[in-house]
Amino acid sequence: MSVLTRPSNKTLRLIAYVSVACAIGAACIWLLATPNSESTNDAYVTADFTLLAARIPGQLSEVPVADNQQVKTGQLIARIDDRDFRAALMSAEADVAAAKASVVNYDAEIARHPALVAQARATLRSDEAEIQFARANAARYSNLSEAGAGTTQEQQRSSSALAEQLAQQSRNQAVLVATEQNLDVLRAQRDKAAGALAHSEATLQQAKLNLSYTEIRAPVDGKIGRRSARVGAFVTPGAPLVAIVPLSDAYVVANFQENQLARMRPGARVRIKVDSFPGVVIRGHVDSLAPATGVSFAPIAPENATGNFTKVVQRVPVKISIDPGQQAASALSVGLSVETEVDVGKPAEVSISGADPK
Repeated sequence: MSVLTRPSNKTLRLIAYVSVACAIGAACIWLLATPNSESTNDAYVTADFTLLAARIPGQLSEVPVADNQQVKTGQLIARIDDRDFRAALMSAEADVAAAKASVVNYDAEIARHPALVAQARATLRSDEAEIQFARANAARYSNLSEAGAGTTQEQQRSSSALAEQLAQQSRNQAVLVATEQNLDVLRAQRDKAAGALAHSEATLQQAKLNLSYTEIRAPVDGKIGRRSARVGAFVTPGAPLVAIVPLSDAYVVANFQENQLARMRPGARVRIKVDSFPGVVIRGHVDSLAPATGVSFAPIAPENATGNFTKVVQRVPVKISIDPGQQAASALSVGLSVETEVDVGKPAEVSISGADPK
């Protein structure tokens, strides 16, 4: 019968040391094989700068900014000679005043129209009384003439007076009809005058806008660049005059290889090294990843449906925002080359919907 010997304490300690050493070695191998950061030197500083252009043609009378000058929102960048536009504004104001007077005049004509109709009807009533008198007078002279007491001349005169009164009544009846129908004409003319007034007011508003366009002001805070505006130069609509670069909102675009993106997520910490500032590290974070590789937006996209296809690792632009409150960030310029290192942390388990389990 064999007797089992119990391991000594020394042997147990040796086994424990070997186990710990193996665990440490495995951890080191895992850390070396799986880096916690991804870096690239294919990166540069950029900003969403604004190109200012004239909206109206004219000659520049003032350019109060210099090259590379810092400007504030609303600051005057350039001024176009505004004399022609002020004259156009005065002409438009005069046209509006004339159009308003025309509308007021037609309103007054429409307001007095009932009185004109009443006057025409009163004239007809007067004509009726005159006709009754003339008809009675003609009958009286006719009776006198038949009785031999009156002359033929008086009878003819009374008959002529009656005919004249009847003709005047017909004329005044026509005047009444025309006066009543004139209301529709006045309303149509008033509508036409109102349309002319609206057109004049629109022209006035455009004249005011054109005058305001003679002053070109900064839409954002930033630094002047690419200044082509010069006093005395004639500018045309759409021609760029200056660029305003908001350096306070500058960011980095880094082109990472597609095999570096598996663990990269928005919000990840980034270390930025600028070539022009040796030894300086700027902090940032991943803002977003582009929806396509850089070559996808090229004017002429590559055609891979050929027999001599060679696989090339693609690069995806990653937008990196610069954390605020860093003095070194204020000295950045658009276009500077940088190196970026993104902290990707622990490996993420990527689950692909529809994939077959292994």
